[in-house]
Amino acid sequence: MTIFSSFSRRAALGAVIASALACAPSLASAQSTMKLASATINDVQHEWQKVFAAEMAERAGDAVTVEIYPASQLGAIPRMTEGVLLGTIEAFTTPSSFVTGVDPRFQAFDVPGLFQSPEEVAAVIHNPEFRDHLETLYLDKGIRVIGAIYNSPMLMLTREPVTELAGVSGLKVRTFASPLQMEPMKEIGAIPTPLALSEVTPQLQSGGIDGMLAGMPILTAFKFYDTAQHVTDLNFSHLVSMTLVNEMWFQSQSAEVQEAIRAAGRAAEEAVFDWGVANVERANGAWLDNGGKIHRFSEEEQTDMMARFAAVGAAAIADQPDVVAEYERVLEVLKAHRGM
Repeated sequence: MTIFSSFSRRAALGAVIASALACAPSLASAQSTMKLASATINDVQHEWQKVFAAEMAERAGDAVTVEIYPASQLGAIPRMTEGVLLGTIEAFTTPSSFVTGVDPRFQAFDVPGLFQSPEEVAAVIHNPEFRDHLETLYLDKGIRVIGAIYNSPMLMLTREPVTELAGVSGLKVRTFASPLQMEPMKEIGAIPTPLALSEVTPQLQSGGIDGMLAGMPILTAFKFYDTAQHVTDLNFSHLVSMTLVNEMWFQSQSAEVQEAIRAAGRAAEEAVFDWGVANVERANGAWLDNGGKIHRFSEEEQTDMMARFAAVGAAAIADQPDVVAEYERVLEVLKAHRGM
């Protein structure tokens, strides 16, 4: 079964769950445990989870026990995605790019060149009106957004140095299972290869792939410098992570606990923004300190790449009106932020 068909199956499961919500009985008391899963560790996703747990303890006391499971302890990304759709995992924190198979509207955050800086990401995801919209955007799939988190700029790790755009041609590069990562890489000659994070290191070591797209905090947290030392700063997008909670589980909680979850999630996402920005800088330093190299294309090649990526991105979503509508909603917030 392909990754896309697997995601389609999970999307269908999510739709079934969502349709059952209207008929779900009201429970008298909340579940006592809320599992938070993620594929990463010691990054801004993990930090959000820790801050969220502290906020929940303060707001909800012992009504809910929050348990944190980073570094794919509850399974690879497809399994965690399925878990939050089915409710076997209460919440899952992940870059939006990994769940585009659940709902294509997640692609709105991945269009190349959309965000120019971390501050622009924050201006959108922390905009009160947009944030309210985002929280309930995917309820028809049975999930609610309780955390919207700035993650990091996009880089490319490779076993051999890539200092010119032509050097990407022919490389097998691990991407997220998102058309807005896969199609741009095809445009510059790479062979996009979606893989779970847990599968990347052995594939790099065996030569099954030549590189991967990721943020620097992930590369340092998992010590990828022991496997491949070269990073090319593509900087064509900024990752946005989200914490998704199973809506049926959320609705089974008391009104007080629901409000605590919503308030704790938003407090945590704003609290970790500066930490996340600083962590990118710390990660860059750690990469260099451990023998890694950071390469950049010439200004001319970077401009050429971004123009090609923008065209590919526009074409990738052109026939998806729901995605275009979300993309344009994000653009409207950005235009107001930029004073346009």
